Amino acid sequence: MNSLLLIAILLVLSAIGYQVGRKRALAGAGGQISGLHSLPSYYGSYVALWCALPALLVIGLWLGLQSGIVDSLLISGLPASVQALSEGQLNLLLSDIRNLAAGDITSKTPDPMVLAAAERYNDLRSTGFAAMVVVGLALGIAGFFIGWRAINPSFRARPRVERIVHWLLIIASAIAILTTIGIVLSLLFESIRFFNRVSPVEFLFGLNWSPQTALRADQVGATGAFGAVPIFAGTFLITIIAMLVAVPIGLFSAIYMAEYASPKFRAIVKPILEILAGIPTVVYGFFAALTIAPFFRGFGESIGLDVASESALAAGVVMGIMIIPFVSSLSDDVINAVPQSLRDGSFAMGATHSETIRQVIIPAALPGIVGSVLLATSRAIGETMIVVMAAGLAANLSANPLEAVTTVTVQIVTLLVGDQEFDSAKTLAAFALGLVLFTITLCLNVIALTVVRKYREKYD
Repeated sequence: MNSLLLIAILLVLSAIGYQVGRKRALAGAGGQISGLHSLPSYYGSYVALWCALPALLVIGLWLGLQSGIVDSLLISGLPASVQALSEGQLNLLLSDIRNLAAGDITSKTPDPMVLAAAERYNDLRSTGFAAMVVVGLALGIAGFFIGWRAINPSFRARPRVERIVHWLLIIASAIAILTTIGIVLSLLFESIRFFNRVSPVEFLFGLNWSPQTALRADQVGATGAFGAVPIFAGTFLITIIAMLVAVPIGLFSAIYMAEYASPKFRAIVKPILEILAGIPTVVYGFFAALTIAPFFRGFGESIGLDVASESALAAGVVMGIMIIPFVSSLSDDVINAVPQSLRDGSFAMGATHSETIRQVIIPAALPGIVGSVLLATSRAIGETMIVVMAAGLAANLSANPLEAVTTVTVQIVTLLVGDQEFDSAKTLAAFALGLVLFTITLCLNVIALTVVRKYREKYD
């Protein structure tokens, strides 16, 4: 039995508890719903929540704490000479023990002490998992009987269930907020460490990006340059090209499907268009590298232009194709949400269909359209695979779409891959890039919200 099977068993027990609680409430009221304080579904939900919540909470805490507890017990059972190792050496030894226990490759040939530790590691995990299964099932069964015994026609099930759901929603919201705060603080703290090594002025206004810090004191040619302007310029260049492709095509297709297309045509074309959003980005990357980039290069040579084999134009065009559904689908839903009374009033004033679209529907739907464009822009800024395969890794400061450029996300991936020390300026630069990109995106959101608020006041 694994964790997923245990959770599935608890969910089945909760479903049984729902049916049992519902039937017990009806039976207590003689089959008459009017004799109950709450609807029968609330009684069933009360029993189901008692079955699931305590057990799932304990299982979640158990899974979160088990690894640390097992490691502590494992270390306490090792010889004193091993426990006196440095933190890095001890972590490497624990990694070897885990890999050996899982049957994976270790960093060196294991000795008898490591083999014995691996066996003990498996025994501790098996014992811990068995205990978790017993405790989880016991809590589920106990919760079933606690909820079942509380059911009677006068029991106030609806307030109890709604209070539990209310607190679950609060906890979910708190988790989302705390996760966001954690992301921001992690970026901020690591960025401060980076700026203690590299001047913020050099980072924000420098024109040369070559983060090759030295691994050894005697290493040559690794002084490093952390001017991020070429990276941000490449990001904006590819994003602008992508939006020039996605916004007109997506918006015009949304207008056509919402205002001109027949229901039969719309039912066929809209799902086909939305398939573009489900294609993996690596497929778009292959398409850009093997089809679009050679096409642009060959076409450029035929008219006397020097087009790089990896160019911002190829990456931007394919990225624009990828995010068309974000603009089209959301804009289509927003346009369809415009009240029909606005259309009827425009037609009554003698406006044509096209005039109604330009002067009534689009202005009324503009807040939603701005939101769809903003979502598409964020998707374009965060894309990595297409840029890697079609635009390259070269940090060139250029506004020429026919040259190779790179983006912030690509450089973040590049900086965090490899054997570089995590405390080096090269690795910490990834967090500084993420912080600046986060700030820019936040500013774009504020601008978009200002525009939305202005037009909502006008058209609500």
